[in-house]
Amino acid sequence: MILETNNNSMAGFKSRLANDSTVTSPRSDMELMKEKFSKLLLGEDMSGGGKGVSSALALSNAITNLAASVFGEMKRLEPMPAERKAKWRKEIGWLLSVTDHIVEFVPCKQVSKAGTNMEVMVTKQRSDLQMNIPALRKLDAMLIDCLDGLNDQSEFSYVSKDDESQEEKNSRKDDKWWIPTPKVPPNGLSDPMRKWLQFQKDSVNQVHKASMAINAQVLSEMEIPESYIESLPKNGRASLGDSIYKSITDEYFDPDYFFTTMDMSSEHKILDLKDRIEASVVIWKRKMHAKDGKSSWGSTISFEKREMFEERAELILLILKQRFPGIPQSKLDISKIQYNKDVGQAILESYSRIIESRAFTIMSRIEDVLQADAMAQNPSNGEVKRPLSDKEEEGKLNSAENGASMTLLDFIGWTPDQEDNNPKKDLKEDPTYKDINAKIKCSPPSIVTNKRFSYLENLGMCRSPTARH
Repeated sequence: MILETNNNSMAGFKSRLANDSTVTSPRSDMELMKEKFSKLLLGEDMSGGGKGVSSALALSNAITNLAASVFGEMKRLEPMPAERKAKWRKEIGWLLSVTDHIVEFVPCKQVSKAGTNMEVMVTKQRSDLQMNIPALRKLDAMLIDCLDGLNDQSEFSYVSKDDESQEEKNSRKDDKWWIPTPKVPPNGLSDPMRKWLQFQKDSVNQVHKASMAINAQVLSEMEIPESYIESLPKNGRASLGDSIYKSITDEYFDPDYFFTTMDMSSEHKILDLKDRIEASVVIWKRKMHAKDGKSSWGSTISFEKREMFEERAELILLILKQRFPGIPQSKLDISKIQYNKDVGQAILESYSRIIESRAFTIMSRIEDVLQADAMAQNPSNGEVKRPLSDKEEEGKLNSAENGASMTLLDFIGWTPDQEDNNPKKDLKEDPTYKDINAKIKCSPPSIVTNKRFSYLENLGMCRSPTARH
């Protein structure tokens, strides 16, 4: 009798184990999609009490957190695992599918049964989404293809933590000490591999500039929240401080000299400068559009002068964006994202931001390998230098002979023929890339600096833009 009871108990246990196996097995795509969109509909408030965030912010956070979970910090230059790549393509596709249903009314001509022409209103995908979503998808695919090209490479690797001699020899001394150090052959990389890495770096740089231009455009079109405006002082001088205000409003304004007078030794100081200048731009723009001269935004400064000050401040912001491309979001950007109600703009902003961040990180990892290659070839000088063209070399010699002083363009490292050296020649024939190339050419050239920051390094698994900073 006891034996029979034990057998029945064992059979029941096996039955429950079989039923519970469905719980531990991988969930289907339908279940994952239901869970993801349920969180979006609830606005991240799982209690269902209606205290969640807006749909726009929920989608922005979902895209940001998905990128953080799939890509992380990308400490090594290596191909993505197949399962993570599949997860990214699947889940980002779900989130972007929302844009297929964001439409606008456009006029369309139709012919009635009687043969008369009439104009009716039909729906089509909103123009900004129709132009930018395919472009961003293409940029996203280019970054994945760049990493997939590393599948068969065997020329460089990374120093193992177990190899104490190599780790001590190749340990990083810069501000990215936690990132593994690349290791190349004693004589450096082969010439084809070196050229291929440089080609990939140039291609990723184009992706970075295009996504950065799209992101900047979307942020500029977002409405400035009233809560941000209420927090501003009443004039630009109070926002900037006396020294910065004097530099910008001086009769002779020189951006080169302005940056030499600023303390930009840390990320916090750079971000503080950006916050101050953005606040002053908003103040000056509101004063220029103020109709009532007796309002609190009124001032005795003429419209023309205030417009000139605003243009100078915009130029400084432009140079800051180019010089420190991975700088965290400013107070204005965070405020716009947090209070934005436009779902389409939220998706464009978050998607372009994570592509921009990934492109910057990949470029940084390629530079690490190229720097290790330069160290192997010439241990006394490990600085990576781009080979100069004949025109650049000739101009450099002429400048040295004439003793000419450096201009802003020399400091940036830009030359007129730089835009023509596009390694992705086949992309020019792609219709999707016509708009991207237009954005790239409109965007200013890169300013090269030694210290760089990455969005993903400050990202983490967060629930709101404010928590990232």
